[in-house]
Amino acid sequence: MREAHPLERAVGIDHYVSETDGIGGRLRVSPEDFRVREIEAFDAEPIGDGNDADGTADGSPDRGAYPELVIRVRLFDWDTNDFARRLSDALGISRERVSWAGTKDKRAVTTQLMTVRDVDPDAVREVANGIDGASIEVLGVAGRPISFGDLAGNAFEIRVRDPDAGDGEQASATQAGAAPPEERAAVIADELRAFATGTSNPAAVDPDDPAAVPNYFGQQRFGSVRPVTHRVGLAIVRGEWREAVRVYVGNPDDAEPADTREARTIVDEQFASESPDWEACLDRMPGRLRFERAMLHRLAEPTPEDYADSEPDGGRWRHALEAVPSNLQRLFVNAAQSALFNRILSERLDRGIPFHEPVAGDVVCFADDEAPGELYAPDVDRLQRVTADRVPVLRRHCARRRAFVTAPLIGTETELADGEPGEIEREVLADAGIEPADFSLPDEFDSTGTRRAILVTTDLSVDDDLEFAFALPSGSYATVLLREFLKARPLDL
Repeated sequence: MREAHPLERAVGIDHYVSETDGIGGRLRVSPEDFRVREIEAFDAEPIGDGNDADGTADGSPDRGAYPELVIRVRLFDWDTNDFARRLSDALGISRERVSWAGTKDKRAVTTQLMTVRDVDPDAVREVANGIDGASIEVLGVAGRPISFGDLAGNAFEIRVRDPDAGDGEQASATQAGAAPPEERAAVIADELRAFATGTSNPAAVDPDDPAAVPNYFGQQRFGSVRPVTHRVGLAIVRGEWREAVRVYVGNPDDAEPADTREARTIVDEQFASESPDWEACLDRMPGRLRFERAMLHRLAEPTPEDYADSEPDGGRWRHALEAVPSNLQRLFVNAAQSALFNRILSERLDRGIPFHEPVAGDVVCFADDEAPGELYAPDVDRLQRVTADRVPVLRRHCARRRAFVTAPLIGTETELADGEPGEIEREVLADAGIEPADFSLPDEFDSTGTRRAILVTTDLSVDDDLEFAFALPSGSYATVLLREFLKARPLDL
């Protein structure tokens, strides 16, 4: 197997499963090159015309019971959070009254549902024309706001520009005599179709068969420029709260701007000092690094609410980490779980254990029967252990994509697999110095864990212009599929 980029190996992604040279290239040269359409499992009730005596049309719902206005939003080069603020400002309402299922990248054209609480449809239509780069369609009303749980998946149309361009480290088309990029892309697509079924001969696959890749967590889960989020989380889970703060606030990276590297170097120096000067760190930390500054403020200005350093839960160091938003606190631990999951998958690849079907000891989940037809979606709430006598029947289920092999996102309630899969899970945990019980943590840092499918499968098309079309279930990464084709630096994805 081809070795992955060093930045990927640092987060547990050790390999590519395709052997063909990558096409290089760039994504998101323009927003139109990256089009994403959300696939939601969320229904809207139609809005009446208001002609009845009670102010509603026949059969239309009472807005008192359906306070959420459901809209479809198409955004051009908009961050989802920024657009929600712009929309709420235009409507003169709190940003908290705008909800959505998934946050999308800025440099893209995205289509998704949103809900807006207690707003007249005409008010939304009126402000829609005044927001550049956005179109809004009123669909109906709902009794509750849309949320992340309503996101079934995403459909992508992605164009790769400038093939054979890149940093030269993994992109390989500078080699003399290399096949044209569209031919290489076609071969890689067949290799991924072969991986979906464990076929040893990619030339024998049907071009209409689904493709598949290991369901890795992509680089953006850990920080694309400075991938440390998982290291912070692993330190937290080990009870090393002081080290968690140092890794996040200090720990300079060569990819960062010079002023950031200098500030982080000063932080490391103060951590090594017996009398650290946190005010000096604050003076040098750039204002744009607001989370680092928030932690330093808590270290520089201890309050009666601070914990004693001797407390087993980390004392002031935990208090410093709690200066960041609760979603980032959770992300630290989630990233640690994700890195361990990636390492489990890489070890399984190393050992040659199949991804498309179970072996004795595995834990499988069944398919989500309610998922939209364009998705191969697992339901990790429906699990079954694979005993030796159940291997044949569960392999048939996996072959029909009615079941998927899983690996753990470790937490307090995680039950590890048996057999060789369980051996891998235990070895990865031992190497990290972590046990499932270690995830019993205070407040936002606590996690019970779950399981996740190890293979992500999709119907894939690639044309001669290097435009890729595919759909993925919620939680899977488009870049994890595209990395097989580009074989470029993670920063180029």
